[in-house]
Amino acid sequence: MTWINRDITEIGGHRLHPETLMMGYGYFPGLSEGAVKCPIFQTSTFVFRSASEGKRFFELAYGLREPAPLEAPGLIYSRLNNPNLEILEGRLAIWDGAERALAFSSGMAAISTCLFAHCRPGDVVVHSSPVYGGSDYLLEKVLPDFGIRTVGFQAGTGRGPRRQAVETARAQGRVAAIYVETPANPTNALVDLADCAALADELGALQGHRPPVIVDNTFLGPLWQKPLQHGCDVVIYSLTKYIGGHSDVVAGACVGSNAALEPVHLMRTILGTMTDPHTAWLIMRSLETLELRFTRSVDNARRVADFLRHHPSVESVAYLGFLDPDSSDGRLYARQCLAPGATFSFCVKGGEADAFRVLDALQLVKLAVSLGGTESLASHPAAMTHSDIEPERRAELGITDNMIRVSIGIEHPDDLVADFRQALEAT
Repeated sequence: MTWINRDITEIGGHRLHPETLMMGYGYFPGLSEGAVKCPIFQTSTFVFRSASEGKRFFELAYGLREPAPLEAPGLIYSRLNNPNLEILEGRLAIWDGAERALAFSSGMAAISTCLFAHCRPGDVVVHSSPVYGGSDYLLEKVLPDFGIRTVGFQAGTGRGPRRQAVETARAQGRVAAIYVETPANPTNALVDLADCAALADELGALQGHRPPVIVDNTFLGPLWQKPLQHGCDVVIYSLTKYIGGHSDVVAGACVGSNAALEPVHLMRTILGTMTDPHTAWLIMRSLETLELRFTRSVDNARRVADFLRHHPSVESVAYLGFLDPDSSDGRLYARQCLAPGATFSFCVKGGEADAFRVLDALQLVKLAVSLGGTESLASHPAAMTHSDIEPERRAELGITDNMIRVSIGIEHPDDLVADFRQALEAT
């Protein structure tokens, strides 16, 4: 039997690409009867070879001592660690060039665990708006119940409102985190990540605590936007979306430095918000085709967006590929993003009833929330994912009643265009 080194990252001085490393990084077939693919470790607990080994494992797990050189955490209990979880996290970290990744039971589990790990009563979180509806509810309704205030700024409005939000937050307490979702869900408005990192540096000097910049990178990452390269600290993904990519798992992740993720890791251990072995195994499967799937979706989205842009029944299309390269947003997009992604919104001429007629007429594109799957989806943000936001605030954020959000999948683009054409003309 040929044993394969699980940590090969280069060959003859050539550095291997993430797409290649997804096929085997972190896994040693020799430890699993030579199986070419990692088995599912469906177990709650692990046997220690001795009582002293168990003691050493727990000392390391609870931070009672520093690890020895090259010492890795031992397997204890699947709420703490599991081979599937650890291999998945190693592979997730590769895409962003990060020191570490943590996997969670959902994207919201990742977001909430991360914020609770970094915030305390009396603290303030500065955040962009709009964000995913669940994130908005956490920021606006849940965190205040725990004595954590939040101050928002609107994505796509430039530096001034962002800095004003920071000043407002400083007057209320310690700024514990800057939370950003870019592109924004569902408007695709952008937030300057490098400027957020600079703001965090300034706050560190002013208040003696540099707040981490936490970025929900679900719409573009990890292929088309790299927040860590712009000075941000934690990158969050709903693994349910493009990374899982098949609409058959619910999971999330935090990616970043060891320092930024260690308190999150401890909080995850106590709250029990990690993902399970089977889900981790399914996501490892999906990582092998992430680049292929996401690239096809981006190509398809460009075709669909171009068709919608020229249809007489469409008022506007919030597609990043249409930004004027000479505008401030266009320059930010060129500096920060590598592709426009495959999720965007468009507004039909009229109101809610007109948007509903288009949604109900779609035959190939499925009427469902979520995004990033192999199939194309369409939904109505104002009535669905963002329905909990007050109507006046929704309007201020640009989430209008005639807006439809689409996630373009990997079907043939001609078929998708045909479906949108018939749905728009059916109205």
